[in-house]
Amino acid sequence: MTWTQNFTPVGDNLALSALVALIPILYFFWALAIKRMKGYMAGLTTLLVALAVVVFVYKMPVGMAVMSVSQGAVYGILPIGWIIITSVFLYKLTVKTGQFDIIRNSVLSITEDRRLQALLIAFSFGAFLEGAAGFGAPVAISAALLVGLGFNPLYAAGICLIANTAPVAFGAIGIPITAMEGPTGVPAMEISKMVGRQLPFLSVFIPFYLVVIMAGFKKTMEVLPAILVSGVSFALTQYLSSNFLGPELPDILSALVSLAALAIFLKFWKPKSIFRFQSEAYSEVAATASVKQAAHTKGEVFKAWSPFLVLTAFISVWGIPSIKAALTGHYEGTNGLLKLINALGHQLTFMPEVPGLNNKIINASGQPIPAVYKLELLGAAGTAILLAAVVTKFIVKISWKDWTATFVETLKELKFPIITIGAVVGFAYVTNASGMSTTLGMALAKTGVLFPFFSPFLGWLGVFITGSDTSSNLLFGNLQKVTATSVGMDPVLALAANSSGGVTGKMISPQSIAVACAAVGLTGKESDLFRFTIKHSIFLIFLIGILTFLQSNVLSWMIP
Repeated sequence: MTWTQNFTPVGDNLALSALVALIPILYFFWALAIKRMKGYMAGLTTLLVALAVVVFVYKMPVGMAVMSVSQGAVYGILPIGWIIITSVFLYKLTVKTGQFDIIRNSVLSITEDRRLQALLIAFSFGAFLEGAAGFGAPVAISAALLVGLGFNPLYAAGICLIANTAPVAFGAIGIPITAMEGPTGVPAMEISKMVGRQLPFLSVFIPFYLVVIMAGFKKTMEVLPAILVSGVSFALTQYLSSNFLGPELPDILSALVSLAALAIFLKFWKPKSIFRFQSEAYSEVAATASVKQAAHTKGEVFKAWSPFLVLTAFISVWGIPSIKAALTGHYEGTNGLLKLINALGHQLTFMPEVPGLNNKIINASGQPIPAVYKLELLGAAGTAILLAAVVTKFIVKISWKDWTATFVETLKELKFPIITIGAVVGFAYVTNASGMSTTLGMALAKTGVLFPFFSPFLGWLGVFITGSDTSSNLLFGNLQKVTATSVGMDPVLALAANSSGGVTGKMISPQSIAVACAAVGLTGKESDLFRFTIKHSIFLIFLIGILTFLQSNVLSWMIP
């Protein structure tokens, strides 16, 4: 039995169908922002609401809807949940062995100022992890680091989510951009150039905006020189690399340049006063000062940072296209070592069909949609982080017994966040399989001459639903291209706007919220974090919409 998607199930009326398709999303906003449900309850009940809509309104067979949820839930556990588990595990190893005290001290030796620590770790280091791994690793690792430094967990999670907007479009070695080339036929390099003429404006603004959120405008102006060094160095490198090298390296290069530039700048410049949060007690400040004065050799500092250096190395290697292909059993080259890895990767990659769903749904083009459980055990970024944790065991000299106990402890702590992630990714999959997300996209595409302004909102909506800029680009890329052509907008600009707009939706995506809360020990407080980020997400997507509208109508010379 097959089932054909219908994007206008309510009386063949697109507007009414879109209103119905909005119901699960509006419910989720209500559950978190107003009702303040725990994350796993909001995720599970939103999933039930979505199932009701797709079954009773979209007439999707119950079996297909349930199996679509199962496909998403499996993807939520591997690779996404696996990244969270291993990231938090690695962080806990450094805390339990006392190495994090030395890491904390080394950051304090650069600056004790919370504003500047946020720029170094949330903005620059987080962007590097986004470029190398993507998914949840950047927020999980950088937020945990900030909490270890003494940041309020909610602030740490929120700041890292907002900071992560600048690099998302080029995350995971440029996959969000390169993924659009196939379904749209537009060269990835052209899209990369256009995104590189949008996001640098955001990249300059985000460090300033972060500090304003943390400290207010007056305190922000005190560190404006450092903010400019951080943001301008990142944005300039992002523009140059995206326009002249391609979509693979902008995040990694921009992050490294920004991190180095700010660290060097702070050797010669200091703010007039040290900023701390009002909630930090004087005794804690005094304790921090005493920690700073404790002498650590360069060898001790290097050893303490080694777990994260090893993590960076593993994640970077896992992201190299030829190695990633071998790790997933898809390498077709002649390198002997990679062929051996490919054989192992092939044995540890499983892609069974989703029963009752694979090739059973017919899309608008009359083509069946394949559906498989994608289980890449060796190629998952979480496996790279786990291997970094194995190497860390020998660096920090922890026993296998304590190492294992720490891993079990991490699993117990993260059971509810994993349920949340499984539920919200299941929601994303059933939304896509039923055609609900396409209904919403088609409705936004009807905005005519205002489409250049609303074009980024499609990407924002896509990332909110799927949690991934890559998935959003695959979901709405072709719709963006067709609609742009029909309203006289440059298709390359529309595709770039989808990706650029998507980055502002990452901070409110249910799975991102769940990841951030899990990393900083705020399980059950997802509603608080959502309320923190939603207003910033809406503000930033409006900025991207205005910029895209201007580039389409006034600043068209910026389009490659």
